[in-house]
Amino acid sequence: MKVAFFTEMGWEGKVDRTTHNNMRTEFAWMSTLDADHYNIHAPTLKQDYDLGIVIVPKSNPEINLKPLKQQINLKPLKQHCDKIAIQQEGPHWYFQDYPLTHQFHFHNHLMETDYIFCHNEVDKKYYEGITNKPVFVNRSLMLPEDLVPRSEWGDAVIIGGNFVSWYGGFDSYMVASIFQPEMQIYAPSMGRKQKMENQIEDIKYLPYQLWKDWINTLSQFHVGIHMMRTHAAGTFAMNCAFHGIPCIGYKGLDTQEILHPSLSVELSDIKEARRLAVRLKEEDGFYDECSRISRTRYEDEYSEEEWLKRFNDFWSTT
Repeated sequence: MKVAFFTEMGWEGKVDRTTHNNMRTEFAWMSTLDADHYNIHAPTLKQDYDLGIVIVPKSNPEINLKPLKQQINLKPLKQHCDKIAIQQEGPHWYFQDYPLTHQFHFHNHLMETDYIFCHNEVDKKYYEGITNKPVFVNRSLMLPEDLVPRSEWGDAVIIGGNFVSWYGGFDSYMVASIFQPEMQIYAPSMGRKQKMENQIEDIKYLPYQLWKDWINTLSQFHVGIHMMRTHAAGTFAMNCAFHGIPCIGYKGLDTQEILHPSLSVELSDIKEARRLAVRLKEEDGFYDECSRISRTRYEDEYSEEEWLKRFNDFWSTT
């Protein structure tokens, strides 16, 4: 089948897995499907496709509403794509922070499509509730070519985001502190990072990194903590599982629940998360079992082969 992706990125063509060093989930999808990519605002389609996958631009409504003001028109895409799917970007509720007219405009996009692709089972229930469209849980994907295998266990803990409500950095820090003083706490530098975070003395911040560098750096950590209540693609939990790194996080995120079942807690249950951190710290058997399960389930549930099987099964039944 022929597939095209439409995003706000300004390039056109295919994703070459042998040369692409920033193989985030959306690029992995494109590469695995051998899809063509077009800019959503100025597509120059020269052929027809079986499926067009549209990622509606997500922006912070308090900073920039330009993408929604541009009133994306799906009609030209339908002239070249037999079917159109909208791929969820960010948590399913993010569009409700936009002005009222834009909220209904986004809903109109959903109703104009043939399918909705989402991140998690809970998202599927949401979109089925607000539309009458078939919904496919399009799991996150990573392509492991040329990644450095995990050769040794480090002695540090990494939290999955910065000190803003979007990432839940403070909650992650409270759980990660269980591993002090034996282990140093690290954190990535994300786009929402506050300048004052650099003043936190017992956290070391990694520099901004391309995806490949990030995955290789992550391999050296002992445990991951990601108390992020903003549920979307869930790549942090998935990346940890690829290396067999136990990760504590919230239920409701498929990558967390599927890959780290014994380390998934109810939303806001920091008490239980800290209890699990103590077990990981003090019980070698528990740590080893969580590590083994995460790696095994990654191979069983999140390999490229499994992703393609799920995608083809969905496509064959629609």
